[in-house]
Amino acid sequence: MASSVASAAAPTVPQLKSREDFAELRLREKNAYLQELADHFQGEAEEDQIVLSKAALSRLRRFYSRRSVADLKLAELGDGAMRDALVRMAGIIRESEIAKVIQSELPASRKDTAKDDTEQPREEAKGKSVSTARIIRLAPEGDEQLDFFVPQVHDAPLKDEMNLMDIAPFALSKVRRDGVIRYELKDSIITIEGGAEVGLATTYDYDIFLSMVSYLAEEVRRFRIDTAKGRRPSLPPPTYRPSATQILRFCRRGTGGKQYAALEAALDRLQATRIKITNLSGGTRRETQSFPLIGRYKVVSRTESDAVDLVEIDVPKWVYDGVVQPEGKPTILTLNPDYFLIAQPIARFLYRLARKAAGAASAHYALDDLHYRSGSALPLAKFRRKVEDIVERAKDDPLPDYDLTLKAGKRGPVLHMARRSEEQSA
Repeated sequence: MASSVASAAAPTVPQLKSREDFAELRLREKNAYLQELADHFQGEAEEDQIVLSKAALSRLRRFYSRRSVADLKLAELGDGAMRDALVRMAGIIRESEIAKVIQSELPASRKDTAKDDTEQPREEAKGKSVSTARIIRLAPEGDEQLDFFVPQVHDAPLKDEMNLMDIAPFALSKVRRDGVIRYELKDSIITIEGGAEVGLATTYDYDIFLSMVSYLAEEVRRFRIDTAKGRRPSLPPPTYRPSATQILRFCRRGTGGKQYAALEAALDRLQATRIKITNLSGGTRRETQSFPLIGRYKVVSRTESDAVDLVEIDVPKWVYDGVVQPEGKPTILTLNPDYFLIAQPIARFLYRLARKAAGAASAHYALDDLHYRSGSALPLAKFRRKVEDIVERAKDDPLPDYDLTLKAGKRGPVLHMARRSEEQSA
């Protein structure tokens, strides 16, 4: 639908401003420019011109700067001319970036697959090596489908298990890491242990876990809607049966051959990684639970090149109970879909922690505490430099939803994470 409109209009699209040039415009100039584009696109589609509302302009400003369809909040608009105009504009603006988007096949640069983080050093005046890699990578081709079409597996709102968001339940690495990660927190002791043959699940493996939780949460939402309408639906089964393409699209990755080939190894690491949690009460041990990130999985079908095509994953009981049959509120939090575009493992960890601890307000952590909670194998000094670099580059390439600042503390620098207002996002 939206893509066909974009294709038809592409030959007469005016020269669009770059994101950098758009960012330099004043607010009034941005609004005038977007209204001019809207008039042009509506005319090309032989539709009546429409005056963009203040809310529509705010959403389009964010979209133009970040190319995230989630910023348009289409679900809040319902049907109508305003929604159609936003969809038309977003589709055509996205078309202008396809050449750039093709370069983002992988979660991070191919040059960096052997490093703990996405890093391409440059020399600073003082002689320190500092990363110049982007915090947020470009979205893959076809990514606009996430909001433009009827919800499918890859359209479910992104959810995460909030009980695991205080720490990193995975290795902050893109290469194999063995051993055990142990967190001794105020109210619990958490141990993450990988399989002897495959090692720990990685940051990017965990994306598959997120897709499973999100799909289950969406099925529960639909179940409750049907129940409220007087229907008698069945509870969703504890089985997740997506295609490899659906997983990759949900995780906002490209669908090249290398992505498919890596999927089975990621499933092996997820299944082998176990989390052990001992809850503490008054400093004494109370209850210990041990569980995997995913249950049994089965490759249902393969492609001609022997890559995974369709997979069936058993949802672990602890996940199913927390989402489908929770005692109280579900134990999940909604993440910004741009989480998947965060190219650095440490930056992903910081976003998850901010989402849990700061929520709609703010939170702060000393850097040594952050280092401990991350489970990073990096020495504290190097971890600190990476966080400092992320904070500096986030001024121009911000994390979704949250602003990061470093302030002096009694034990050294303290990272402050504050929810960004809609006005600031625009």
